[in-house]
Amino acid sequence: MTELQTNTKPILLSGIQPSGHLALGNYVGAMRNWVNMQEDYFGIFMVVDLHAITVRQKPAELRQRCLSFAAQYLAAGIDPDQNIIFLQSHVPQHAELAWILNCFTYMGELNRMTQFKDKSLRYEENINAGLYAYPALMAADILLYQTDLVPVGADQKQHLELTRDIAARFNNTYSPTFKVPEPFIPEAGARIMSLQDTEKKMSKSDSNENNYISLLDPPDVIRRKIRRAVTDSATEITSDSIHSPGVGNLLTIYSVLNNQSIDDVVNHFSSQSYSDLKNELADALVAFLEPFQNRYDTIMKEKGYLTKILDDGAKRARYMASKTLTKVHRKLGFVPAGRP
Repeated sequence: MTELQTNTKPILLSGIQPSGHLALGNYVGAMRNWVNMQEDYFGIFMVVDLHAITVRQKPAELRQRCLSFAAQYLAAGIDPDQNIIFLQSHVPQHAELAWILNCFTYMGELNRMTQFKDKSLRYEENINAGLYAYPALMAADILLYQTDLVPVGADQKQHLELTRDIAARFNNTYSPTFKVPEPFIPEAGARIMSLQDTEKKMSKSDSNENNYISLLDPPDVIRRKIRRAVTDSATEITSDSIHSPGVGNLLTIYSVLNNQSIDDVVNHFSSQSYSDLKNELADALVAFLEPFQNRYDTIMKEKGYLTKILDDGAKRARYMASKTLTKVHRKLGFVPAGRP
């Protein structure tokens, strides 16, 4: 029997779109949790390149980012022996099931998707059908693997709710076919905000590179970005500093890097200047990211190793996905291949 046949752990699925640069916010909000959970869950971690093409991409850059993101998953500590890491486009069942689920998704449901509305405003020159039907592909990503849990943030919660509705609708129309996934909401933790616009989360796709710390930023770039981070008109750290959006964000980042409570961090910097905080935070970031970047550089130099990880991951994912899709075909009444 294969490892997949004997797996008894709950299945956890997540993925990141290969756009922009993986940032500190991605690590704190997603990748760190993946690493911490891999002993208790069977993780399926994708680079969702099919989702990426709802926006025009430069082919060479997209290929490079896909490989880079996968290497960063590994550098962060995802164990390919305990989990599956693959590129979404290497598993054709995603696209096939997405078409089927489109036929079980109502126009009214898609019209209510706030992310489509937001992206339509940002990409007015390319409001395509793929952008509109994006939630059906996301549903396929999840339902193919009989997923138990899906980590969700506020921006994806609506999509997961639709996925659950689609699964229930299909199950009720035919018979139980898909496991209805549950949202996984991590314990309330640090929320890393933009370094320049503290009203929004740090985003890997931000057009202003000064707003985020990339996991691959060299030391001099990290120091420059932290030095330019917004603060306020005060000059030194006090007990009230955590309530100041800019300063509070820097204190939060420091607390995450050093695994300290905010209160301990505030006490540590009490009566020190903002420049002291920025200098020490920059040093902490450089030290924190150095081993990650060293592992990443080694993986990227070993192209054969990375290719093998992705090929093996795709093979294992196709095996799992084909079992679900075969069941779906049978329920729908499709004629099995090879039969008259």
